[in-house]
Amino acid sequence: MSFSENWHTLLEAAEERSPEATLITPLSHTQFRITDSQEYRVIIEILDSDDSQPLQRDQFETLYRRVQDAGGGFELDRLPPDAEPYAAVLTLHPQFEIDEDAGILGETDAPTATQVIGEGPTETDDRTEPDVGVYADALLLIDELERHDPTSMDTLDTETLIDLYTLLSDVQRGANDLRKDIADTLLDRVHHDQPVHAQYGSVQRTSRRSKSLKDDTEVLAALEDAGIDQDRVLGVDPDKVEDALDVTDLHEQDVYDIEERAYVRKADVNEDVKETRLQGLKDRLAATESEEADVLRSEIEDLEDRIDELTSFRTGSEVQ
Repeated sequence: MSFSENWHTLLEAAEERSPEATLITPLSHTQFRITDSQEYRVIIEILDSDDSQPLQRDQFETLYRRVQDAGGGFELDRLPPDAEPYAAVLTLHPQFEIDEDAGILGETDAPTATQVIGEGPTETDDRTEPDVGVYADALLLIDELERHDPTSMDTLDTETLIDLYTLLSDVQRGANDLRKDIADTLLDRVHHDQPVHAQYGSVQRTSRRSKSLKDDTEVLAALEDAGIDQDRVLGVDPDKVEDALDVTDLHEQDVYDIEERAYVRKADVNEDVKETRLQGLKDRLAATESEEADVLRSEIEDLEDRIDELTSFRTGSEVQ
């Protein structure tokens, strides 16, 4: 396929995007929007500065040729700083994709992901109930929070406070379990120390180092070989061992069993995106008089009835 055909495919993809669709550059993670697409250029607006910038067709063609010549993918760190938006826009084409982990822009034979963020589900998206415990607890908690104002604790009765406390505990426990499962999965996908970004925030891979003293005999033998009197560290007091390490050529691994464990930590939260998305959900539910809203309310009521049945106290005569 010639570049001319690819160019018109790219323009059509750009025109089909919502005007509010936000793209993000692969290296500096600058966010921008396409404000206009013309025969020989695409106009973008950088969100942080509101600056407009034209992206010229001939520059897209140059990048296109370099991707094809690279074979295994064009290395993103070879992009000039002002060329990052070209790479992001090119991913709107169904056969170009950025792999941030590998640091390349490549061409594939199948439709791929884009650098677009901030496009939430449409009204036609099917909603299904996930098979995780925190989902039901969260629905109940939302219902309680909508019916009782937690910012005025003194006005709430004791039973309501107990219900809120119980649901918050259940949601916290379920969320922590789910969060750990997600973090374990992310460890296989986040392979460097740079933050990896998504719509609501970002994560990055890091590690935590811990150490514990080896067997007393082994520690004392190592210190004795280094000329340290055993009486100085008798009982292998960690503080005394640390003092001994400061005045010898011993390394930590000579007296400590050192374990290093990789984990994922939250690097940033995009509060603006979260607030916008949450407000949209609130407005959508408030304005909806559809079967979907009725089903959601019915599910909440059924869950409440089931919990009341399981937790209510019944006397022996009632059971009989």
